[in-house]
Amino acid sequence: MFLFGAVARADTILVWGDSLSAGYGLERGQEWPTLLQTRLQAEGFRHVVVNASVSGETSSGGLTRLPAALAEHAPTLVILELGANDGLRGLKPQLLADNLAAMIDAADAAGARVLLIGMRMPPNYGPAYTQRFAEVFANVAAEKKVPLVPFLMDGFADRPELFLPDGIHPAAEAQPRIVDTVWAGLRPLLAAKETKAARK
Repeated sequence: MFLFGAVARADTILVWGDSLSAGYGLERGQEWPTLLQTRLQAEGFRHVVVNASVSGETSSGGLTRLPAALAEHAPTLVILELGANDGLRGLKPQLLADNLAAMIDAADAAGARVLLIGMRMPPNYGPAYTQRFAEVFANVAAEKKVPLVPFLMDGFADRPELFLPDGIHPAAEAQPRIVDTVWAGLRPLLAAKETKAARK
């Protein structure tokens, strides 16, 4: 777990994910949450990014751990990036949907907004499963009325040179692309808070 750019009384953004956010196979500091902290600072935001992602985490594990993390870090925003390991293990999409919804409810009860990050399964899992899996994120986002980034690896999932040799985890060269994708969903949330604060 890493804490980046601590600033007194700054809002906390909690990145709640798996190895795709934990920086599996990368040198420390190359993972996209670290680059997100740099982007925030460059754009003039004082938010602190706490990356509490755990390699191998499933949505069930994330749901179990989340209450303690919310209590410890008191985030104002949670970037929820879980589900890939559920899919790789062939777990039921409905279980993933239920767990994501429960985590969104927990974050909401703790006063944090949620940005949901979607994932997709490779075609070898079969068209029926891959479609049901992909639909989970859009359905949960619509049900819970939270913003959605449809696919974490948008724009480079078909480029093997941007992945580690395992073909699953994005390489260091792909991390800035992930930041751009996440930023597109995150920036409107930051702008909304700025507008709300200006009206007070």
